[in-house]
Amino acid sequence: MFVDYVKIIIKSGDGGNGAKSFRREKYVAAGGPDGGDGGNGGSIYFEVDKDANTLINFRYNRKYKAENGKPGSGNRCFGKSGKDLVLKVPKGTVIKDFETGKIICDLSEDGQKELVLRGGRGGKGNVHFATSTRQVPDFAIDGEKGKEIEVVLELKSIADVGLVGFPNAGKSTLLSVVTSATPKIADYPFTTLDPNLGVVKTKSGDSFIIADIPGIIEGASEGIGLGLKFLRHVERTRLLLHMIDVSGLNGRDAVQDFDQINNELEKYSDKLINKKQIVVANKIDVMQDTAQLEALRKKAEEKNLEFFEISGATKQGVDELMEHIAKVLKTLPKEDIFDNEEKKVYTLDEENDGFTIEKTGEHEYYVSGPDVENLMRRVNISDNESFAYMQKMLKKLGIEDALREKGVCEGDTVRILDWHFEYYL
Repeated sequence: MFVDYVKIIIKSGDGGNGAKSFRREKYVAAGGPDGGDGGNGGSIYFEVDKDANTLINFRYNRKYKAENGKPGSGNRCFGKSGKDLVLKVPKGTVIKDFETGKIICDLSEDGQKELVLRGGRGGKGNVHFATSTRQVPDFAIDGEKGKEIEVVLELKSIADVGLVGFPNAGKSTLLSVVTSATPKIADYPFTTLDPNLGVVKTKSGDSFIIADIPGIIEGASEGIGLGLKFLRHVERTRLLLHMIDVSGLNGRDAVQDFDQINNELEKYSDKLINKKQIVVANKIDVMQDTAQLEALRKKAEEKNLEFFEISGATKQGVDELMEHIAKVLKTLPKEDIFDNEEKKVYTLDEENDGFTIEKTGEHEYYVSGPDVENLMRRVNISDNESFAYMQKMLKKLGIEDALREKGVCEGDTVRILDWHFEYYL
């Protein structure tokens, strides 16, 4: 089974809590704090697996979680960090944030490995909070929680040439005679339900990858028939080989087929319709007459497209076509799949660490942001020393100065997550 689109949930590991501990040796008077730090949570990576060609391993297991970090302990013992989780995917897999649709990473290189979710940081033990005036810190910091997100894994076949055309246009037959691939071939629509890739080696010694993409019908750009499943795999090709049946045996009109498929390509993406395209009239060995062939040739000339006549079944004209394709590919640069506005890959690990302050009432302010929210989740505000540490950190983050700039007055309420504080100077 070929699976090229799945949704999964991934979660990085939680950081271990810092320890609150004091030395208790028999002969050590007034032993100080010795609580160790918690270990970092495991991170989640995605890595290209050269032996994989489908996402089927993700079909039946939808949630993946990295290991949590272990808590710290006394005697300055640090907790063990959680084990990272490495998820193996086929080359050509694009990972997107399901909620926003933004691209997180594009795994299109051999051996590529990308960090997608970093594990939560381990909490600090109380050994870090001893000062000349606070020699017995009775608090530690909890570990940072890991992040959880739903992502889309989308496999886009990587090929130099994409064979496009209506079902039963002869694409699979051509692939079978120019490569060692063995696609299913039969005389009925939608014989090919999944993309087939093969390597073409020309007589002159050149080689390139060609993909037999499933045929499309009218409405494919809206998902009808094989629809979007087909179009996703065309995006990465550098050259389109547009195959059209000119035999007249199936009652099809060659020019109409040409226009209809190009219309679907244009609806789906401007990038697709602007790709280099070669028009190939197939099944010339069984033509009823030459009318459709000549009409298609005229259409290609009007569009300034190169035109070839072949018979995939008898191999007539096939070698010449493959040699020409090899020459054309040398003039076409390899492109990534991103549009200009998408060149910046969205990285979940690079969140905005700033904060925002919103005035939510006449005497009420709401503070939000990753750093301040993480701080609030990790401190114990019912403990005086921990609360004092929190205030120090809020000042260090610049929140106190920002509140003053917003016009906060003594006695006003400041909210952070579910906590309410009365502001005082």
